[in-house]
Amino acid sequence: MTLNPGKKVIGDKDDALEGEEHGIGRGEERRPDKAAGGQDQDETPAASPTAANAKSFRTKRDIPPPQSTLLSPPSEAKFYYAGLPSAPVLVARTGTTPWEAPTGPEAYPTVKELRTVGNHALEEVWEGNLAPELHALLDSMEVKWTSTDVVRIGNAEESSAPVILWIGVIPRSLSDNDGVDVASRCQKLLVKYDITDVDVEIRESVVTRLAGPKLLTSTSDFDPTVSFREPFTTALGLPICAQSTPWAGGTGGFFITECGNTERLLLVTARHVVFTPSENSNEDYEYKNDGRPRHKVILFGEAAFEKHLESILAEIGKMKMTAVILERRIRAMEGKDDPAVNKERQKLQTMLDDAKEAVEELNAFHQTVLTYWATPESRILGHVILSPPINVNVGNSSEGYTEDWAVIEIDASKVNMSNFNGNAIDLGTHISATDFTYMMYPNPQNPSSFKYPNDRLLKLQGTILDKDMRHPPELDQNGEPCLMVIKRGYGTGLTIGRANNICSYSRYYEDGKAETSKEWPILPFNSTSGVFSKGGDSGSVIVDGRGRMGGLLTGGTAGFMPSSDITYATPIGFLLRRMRERGLKPNINPVLTA
Repeated sequence: MTLNPGKKVIGDKDDALEGEEHGIGRGEERRPDKAAGGQDQDETPAASPTAANAKSFRTKRDIPPPQSTLLSPPSEAKFYYAGLPSAPVLVARTGTTPWEAPTGPEAYPTVKELRTVGNHALEEVWEGNLAPELHALLDSMEVKWTSTDVVRIGNAEESSAPVILWIGVIPRSLSDNDGVDVASRCQKLLVKYDITDVDVEIRESVVTRLAGPKLLTSTSDFDPTVSFREPFTTALGLPICAQSTPWAGGTGGFFITECGNTERLLLVTARHVVFTPSENSNEDYEYKNDGRPRHKVILFGEAAFEKHLESILAEIGKMKMTAVILERRIRAMEGKDDPAVNKERQKLQTMLDDAKEAVEELNAFHQTVLTYWATPESRILGHVILSPPINVNVGNSSEGYTEDWAVIEIDASKVNMSNFNGNAIDLGTHISATDFTYMMYPNPQNPSSFKYPNDRLLKLQGTILDKDMRHPPELDQNGEPCLMVIKRGYGTGLTIGRANNICSYSRYYEDGKAETSKEWPILPFNSTSGVFSKGGDSGSVIVDGRGRMGGLLTGGTAGFMPSSDITYATPIGFLLRRMRERGLKPNINPVLTA
């Protein structure tokens, strides 16, 4: 059966059972039918067997008559499994027990817990017959199920709990109405095996190994998923946030290792990305491995993850529309036997094949993201090990920069030598190689030191010298001394800008005091190129065309709109020295051997 998300299916009208159990979908609630005159019809549900008579079951004739399904508040989907560790979302369930939403000034949902099944007739038929047939049934309905469990789920304060056939499905893969149909058909399968005291419940759930999936490797320009895959790779520009503040995020800057340690990978970002000022005190943080909870960092916050999923779906829709248009154009050429028409038809057919292939691959990638990355736990990258408080005017008399950095230890299960490219920026596909090369060398008098990498990965090495920051050896499009720089951040993606050779100063006011800090300023490429940075880009590393690291993006100036007119960064040389003073020995050319 192919599910139809637009059709509300409650049960099979041709079912041979004399009485049919109906399901309750997410957003629906079991209610007794009203008889004439507004009175409730009599309803006598069969009693559940006790441990003493576990071998006695209801017959098909004992199944309660059909119940109507009415829309109910979405609180059931959200709170039905309150108390369970992952608080999964309920999709649909069978049974006659209505949902009772918590009420009152101190309303709390009933806390549930999972328990083992113990003695039950289902165990005799589960492995050899029922489970394989159940899986075949789910597959025939094209249900993207992730687990099938048999457990007892009951109220934590009650001694008894019913046995439940618990089916997990990929988040967002099964609609409420289709879920009702799936649950009902699974219930009938149980009855076929004379199991009449077990209900079916479907929830959104993914099966993950607790360490979480590894980050992906970069792919070629011709892969339809290339731009959507990039945030899940080890290329610089990772969208990150603290797990405790998923609504506020930024960008992972660059990787380091500690001298000869080639098994422990660290990531540098801005402190305010992982310690949101409004939610955290500005105090020194150093992880001591003393039993205190880790300050975990995840890939994508809640809104950012949803936005990324939506962008994939939007591209799928675009490719489908492209295919429709191409098919229409090809049909219009039928019956025409002209060399020029035949040539155009061949080109259109190739484009159509590419569009259809793109839809398939994008759908598969969208499913992969939902399967392996949907939960915050599966997106944990690591935890903060060191971060001094944010301060301004730090350093000697020639420095006086903003100190806003944090070091994150990356979970070894996420990155190893098989998927790590070192410090590299993926130049992406939004700016063509030709345009990118021109923008990096807008003046023909500049020496040509930039070569667009064949795999799009600009490998970073070394740092921009202070003398090159202050006395750039290159000219911009206006003939002025200028250092062309790039960055990839979550907020604006890949952008090209012009590093100013004169530093800027920022002023901060706190508790009636004013503090001034020196900044390395970056300007947009030109008036039509768009901004160099905006919210979400903090923590990005800024580099030149030779791959030399220049600074860590910490902020910028803005007026009415949130985008930065001038982007501010702290020089890398200053940051590395401050790290060494805190006991780290950063190596900015990391290589992993495990």
